[in-house]
Amino acid sequence: MRSIWNGAISFGLVSIPIKLVNATENKSVSFRQIHLEDGGRIRYRKVCELDGEEVQTSEIGKAYEEADGTMIPITDEDLSALPLPTAKTIEIVAFVPSSEIDPLQMDAAYYLAANGVPAAKPYTLLREALKRSDRVAIAKFALRGRERLGMLRVVDDVIAMHGLLWPDEIRAPEGVAPDTAVTVRDAELDLADALMDTLGEVDIHTLHDDYREAVEELIAAKAEGGLEVPAEPKKERGGQVIDLMAALENSVRAAREARGEPAPAEASVTELSPRPRKKAQAAPKETGAKKSTAKTAKSAESGEKKPAASRKSTSKTAKAAEKKPAAKKAPAKKATPRKRSA
Repeated sequence: MRSIWNGAISFGLVSIPIKLVNATENKSVSFRQIHLEDGGRIRYRKVCELDGEEVQTSEIGKAYEEADGTMIPITDEDLSALPLPTAKTIEIVAFVPSSEIDPLQMDAAYYLAANGVPAAKPYTLLREALKRSDRVAIAKFALRGRERLGMLRVVDDVIAMHGLLWPDEIRAPEGVAPDTAVTVRDAELDLADALMDTLGEVDIHTLHDDYREAVEELIAAKAEGGLEVPAEPKKERGGQVIDLMAALENSVRAAREARGEPAPAEASVTELSPRPRKKAQAAPKETGAKKSTAKTAKSAESGEKKPAASRKSTSKTAKAAEKKPAAKKAPAKKATPRKRSA
């Protein structure tokens, strides 16, 4: 790997010559701007605002712009004359536990390689001291024209350095947290813990950039025959979460199934028992006549048909009643007058 900076680590009175190497690389697919009409590439040229002429890189300097637009030229000689003890030195200023470093301060990462055979012994000494102390080194160094803060730690058998932002470059999270009072139940926390345990067990090396791979396949397909790769259907994601408990339970179940693990038992949520209701008064028992009337109404509603024999006997009884003459009324007896007593 090509070094981007040469200098030394200052460890007290010990000086360790080192080379700075980038520890990361950007693998994002980059695009060029083109003219849609003819496919010609669009390039940017540096032009002076005063005379409108294109300027070469060798003719360009730097300046500081004040609030009123005034430009104050600053030359490389001006900057090199400044007292900057870390211009070619990574100066270790302290050793602290790694837990004291806020991840928000993390910036670019570099590998520090021993520069030459004489640097191997002090390099190894610092590496082993960091391992045994279980601490990290805080250092100051200068790179690309500015002084920076760094953190040295051990990765395998190499000393790595993370650039750190200065404390005053970290913004306070004001107005970011929810401003409404929310209560979280223990049952919800238990399900969240179960989901964290399931999703947390993953090999970081198995993760990859799906979008970058899709872009590379699209470019390869277009380069070969101009055919576009059919887009895979997007998985629909749920909208607003209405039932948080159900969403957590489904998430845990889906994560377990994706890993081939048995589905967890359903989480039990203890609900408050409802208040006892007053017993309704029992309805009065129906009398025999009411029961028989109800039965008759039910049979009429359901359209039940009487048996044929019953229908025949009913019709015969009706005919007999029609043929039978009406009974003669007996003549009324005359009232006998009572004798008056003398």
